[in-house]
Amino acid sequence: MTVPAAASFRRIGVFGGAFDPPHLGHHALAVTAIAQLQLDALHIIPTGHAWHKSRTLSDASHRMAMAELAFADLPQVVVDGRELARPGPTYTVDTLLELQQENPGAQLYLLIGEDQAHALPGWSRWERLPALAIICVAARADSTGAKGQFDALKAQVPGLTVLNMPPVDTSATDIRHRATTDQSLVPLVFETVARYIDQHHLY
Repeated sequence: MTVPAAASFRRIGVFGGAFDPPHLGHHALAVTAIAQLQLDALHIIPTGHAWHKSRTLSDASHRMAMAELAFADLPQVVVDGRELARPGPTYTVDTLLELQQENPGAQLYLLIGEDQAHALPGWSRWERLPALAIICVAARADSTGAKGQFDALKAQVPGLTVLNMPPVDTSATDIRHRATTDQSLVPLVFETVARYIDQHHLY
């Protein structure tokens, strides 16, 4: 099948994470990336088997549903469940390879937080990532990474770029703690997500 010329210039963002739950910081990153990178589509990809996390994640169906609620106002967003359907540990490199095959000629943009950027050399086959996508890093308000370490990472990763957004001091860990102590979640998540958490007795 011949790929239309316009398709070869599609710009597709890839934003993976536990999204347990998705919060306003995730949404702010998505909005910034869509505008700054002029994305045609942004795949929000909830993690399947999180090999790097010690805690058990909420059920996949809940994380998919919350992501759909959290990003419902962004028409470019596709909530993509491919990693949830993949057996065993899920790795970003495999997801990028799949998306590259599905979208020949498109430019992929991998969105990660600064904490993830510092951990990048520990990712499976991380050396392949720059050939598959432009890696875009968003700073976190609570990041403790030294500037020198980040500059060293930029030297290792071709094409690494920084998303120009103010850090958002929001964490899923804090939200889950609030939920267990009956505190309001609305300052940190959308009301629809807070209502879903309450209705399904998550956390």
